[in-house]
Amino acid sequence: MAKSPLIVQPAQTKTCETYRMAAMTQSTKERLGIVLSTVTDTTPQEFVEIGQLAESHGYESVFINEGRGDALACAQAIALGTKQIQTGTNIANIYFRHPFLAASTSRTIAELSNGRFILGLGMSHRALLESLDIDMGDARAKLGSYTSAVRDALKGNAGSGFLKQTASRFPVPVYVAGNTVESAALAGIHGDGLMPFLSPLATIADLNRAALSARDDCGRGDEAFGCILSIPTFVSEDDDAARSAARYNLAFFAQLPNYRRQWRRGGFRTAMDAVQKIWATGSRSEAAQQIPDELVESVCVFGNAARCRSQLQAFRDAGVDVPVIAVSPVNEDRLVATRKAIAILAPA
Repeated sequence: MAKSPLIVQPAQTKTCETYRMAAMTQSTKERLGIVLSTVTDTTPQEFVEIGQLAESHGYESVFINEGRGDALACAQAIALGTKQIQTGTNIANIYFRHPFLAASTSRTIAELSNGRFILGLGMSHRALLESLDIDMGDARAKLGSYTSAVRDALKGNAGSGFLKQTASRFPVPVYVAGNTVESAALAGIHGDGLMPFLSPLATIADLNRAALSARDDCGRGDEAFGCILSIPTFVSEDDDAARSAARYNLAFFAQLPNYRRQWRRGGFRTAMDAVQKIWATGSRSEAAQQIPDELVESVCVFGNAARCRSQLQAFRDAGVDVPVIAVSPVNEDRLVATRKAIAILAPA
């Protein structure tokens, strides 16, 4: 199982080893986070309010993904509106900002929050970036070099003269998105943790092994490392409705080659071949009909509170240090569903 991730306590200047030991000896309270989406119509003010609600219910962290909005700016707003909960990106797109700026903004958020910021980095998707005239190039190599450049800048080892970076007063853990063993290895070498998304339950152990093996090989085996997994979550007393909503959600992501590829590797080749053909000419509803129950059960959290809690624990048992719920509605408004899920699934 992966080591506990770095946990930063406010207004302290302890060493990384002290933080690692604090994480290992923390209370037995369930570790749980939530991720909010900039691909929705949620306003920054609503993100802050939801962050405050999650904090009041004892959540460890609240993350922002980067779609149509600026994840770092939204994370900063949440940091300023809360007092204890960790905030971060899950994930920030490495093609949207120079690593010098990513480090500078991260250092600022860490200062404003007294060390509650976690930076998650990822490469996004080729087709989406091409729509913005961005050339990915060798995305995996870019992710590794970008992560290293950000971490160096946070240590004060970037720029010169007038642009010489100063080291961050607070540790900023840098997590790396990875849904394959190759990308997980990059996280182990260059980052402080791994951030998979939509990874089947059975593949988590392989991703962690790849990351920790690469970390040992490069001489970082004694440094803190953790796994934070974002999980599509559908809370409802109606099990069939929750499953249907989950299928529809996964059908959307199955448009993207990266997710189809990891699901094929996870044993769902036939279903992904069918979904790919449907998306070429058909609709999302038709694609959803091809999403098997087994994929929903291995990737999502769904159903009533007891079932959701059991599924979250299964991800923890598989090696996820902090499961992060990505709430989608089941026949209701998104924000209503999010607020309800925060209360229902609050850490015990």
